[in-house]
Amino acid sequence: MLFSSVEFIFFFLPISLFLYFLAPKRLKNFVLFAVSLVFYAWGEPIYLLLMLFTTAVCFFLGLCIERHRQKSRIFLGIAIGFSLSLLVIFKYLSPALQTFGIGLSIALPVGISFYTFQALSYVIDLHRGERAQKSFVDFGAYITMFPQLVAGPIVRYESISGALIERSHSFKKASMGIERFVIGLGKKLIFANSAGETWSYFSSLPRQEISALGAWLGIVFFAFQIYFDFSGYTDMAIGLGQILGFDFPENFNYPYTAKSIKDFWSRWHISLSDWFKEYLYIPLGGNRKGGARTILNMLAIWVFTGLWHGSSLNFLFWGLYYFLLLTLERLFLSRLLKRLPPFILHAYSLFFILIGWVLFASSGLGDA
Repeated sequence: MLFSSVEFIFFFLPISLFLYFLAPKRLKNFVLFAVSLVFYAWGEPIYLLLMLFTTAVCFFLGLCIERHRQKSRIFLGIAIGFSLSLLVIFKYLSPALQTFGIGLSIALPVGISFYTFQALSYVIDLHRGERAQKSFVDFGAYITMFPQLVAGPIVRYESISGALIERSHSFKKASMGIERFVIGLGKKLIFANSAGETWSYFSSLPRQEISALGAWLGIVFFAFQIYFDFSGYTDMAIGLGQILGFDFPENFNYPYTAKSIKDFWSRWHISLSDWFKEYLYIPLGGNRKGGARTILNMLAIWVFTGLWHGSSLNFLFWGLYYFLLLTLERLFLSRLLKRLPPFILHAYSLFFILIGWVLFASSGLGDA
């Protein structure tokens, strides 16, 4: 069910909010959990059990981590292995088998990357000393929360653990949430959909019929589409969260105003960048173990970032492309860029961002 659909805006959302605000304080998380399951089952009834199974396993392992601190590494390893194995099976196994001529087709569950990463952040934070959630309903509300289930942002458990227990509601906060939701809806319907039609026109043309100008226009409109679509859904998610009493993290900060590739990635899909930094880059050693180890850690980050976005090889190349650019900036390019005027830095960033979108949007390197 899309946030911009008639079913969501005129049926699901008003009924869900009516039930949520009608419920007493102690039952609000139960209502949120229940309507989130209905939201997911609307489009993915087959995989509802998978999401519930993931939620139950991580909830149980979280309790084990807290109760058996001396063996927490074992339970953490089981949780990580379980969660990542689901990602591998449902997101990467089918394309890998098809590469070898095995025609096994496994449908990709909607939102699996997002709710898996949220479950992983929960068990990792418990291993680091956070307190476990004792209520399965409250934990389930966190994992399945419909505003950010499908397109993020990725919400770490520690950032809303307090709000799951005690949160405030007000007309002011609700009105701010409604305004943010309407802005996101406008981004999606007015800008993203219009840009998407232009991108679809150019991308559907036979390659030999696309002029150089047409190719550039196509990828520029794709850049507009992906930004307004993704940031629009983020705005709608943050707005819905405010209505429900939660404060979700910002996910975009005017990324196309960036003046370097590093600056771009501090502004684009911020919650994903923060997740990889907190749970992969820093545990690997970050930049604390010398230049060569730092670059190796960056390589790991960008391989996983590429694969997180999709199973096709173009996503892997897209991740490696940004690894190369960021490595060059880290080694020497940033020092040269500081000497240039801002408009040249902006042009430099936009050029390489657009080339990156070519890799992202294409079916393969030859197509790109």
